[in-house]
Amino acid sequence: MKTYNDTTYAILGILTTDCRSGYDIKQLIDRSLTHFWKISYGQIYPTLKTIVEDELATVTISSQPSKPERKEYHLTAQGKETLKNWLEEPIKQIPAERNEILLKLFFGRHQSKENTVSTLEDYKKKLEARYLTYINIEESITANKEHAEDALYWLFTLDYGKRMTKAAIEWCTNTLEQLLNEGD
Repeated sequence: MKTYNDTTYAILGILTTDCRSGYDIKQLIDRSLTHFWKISYGQIYPTLKTIVEDELATVTISSQPSKPERKEYHLTAQGKETLKNWLEEPIKQIPAERNEILLKLFFGRHQSKENTVSTLEDYKKKLEARYLTYINIEESITANKEHAEDALYWLFTLDYGKRMTKAAIEWCTNTLEQLLNEGD
């Protein structure tokens, strides 16, 4: 059986929702998946082409008045099976985090304490804004009964994001306290 990259599996998964066009897929990614998985338009369309060529999805083209033709993608039984097989595989590795704040802090002795504090405070504010975004997403998922079958799983991934963000906020608070109390 052919293996695919994670972007392909992500798009197969997205096609299980109401998202049918490349534009719809990108909108879903930007609203929810972007918090833990980034996919660009430059990845979406070549992946959709591969998915159709490999008979994992079909494409229908519909005309729209005064607009370009709309391509809608639908999973085939083979596409659903490919997604299911991938979902049932164990994860291969724990994701490696690339975190600019940690990289800068690692080399922090080479900058002023004031700049380090300012950078951490800015990071903390951004994390707090992200946490509020997660709360709003949670409210939207809970209120929208249209996707009830998926909602539980969406809330699981959201909970992970909320917990990680909350832990990062706590880490910022603790690190700032240590920096500000240094030398006292």
